[in-house]
Amino acid sequence: MVLGISADPPDKQKKFEEKYGLPYTLLSDEDKKVAAAFDVIKEKNMYGRKVMGIERTTFVIGADGRIARIFPKVKAEGHAEEVLAALTAKK
Repeated sequence: MVLGISADPPDKQKKFEEKYGLPYTLLSDEDKKVAAAFDVIKEKNMYGRKVMGIERTTFVIGADGRIARIFPKVKAEGHAEEVLAALTAKK
């Protein structure tokens, strides 16, 4: 199962989902409680200013409910392939 979570409100997420034809569910974390629980609220540099924001991160959660792998500072391009390769690699 794949889930996307962002701090955007559901209406904005729906537009994004439709624009890009996403085949997975997006969840809204407007109060950033999930982001805080997963420790992805980080100091970022935005146009030379330091701001707090959500660092795009992928978590692979195993069947046992535990985090099996973390991909921090994700860039969208090529990331799906990177995760798929990690999931299908022989152990």
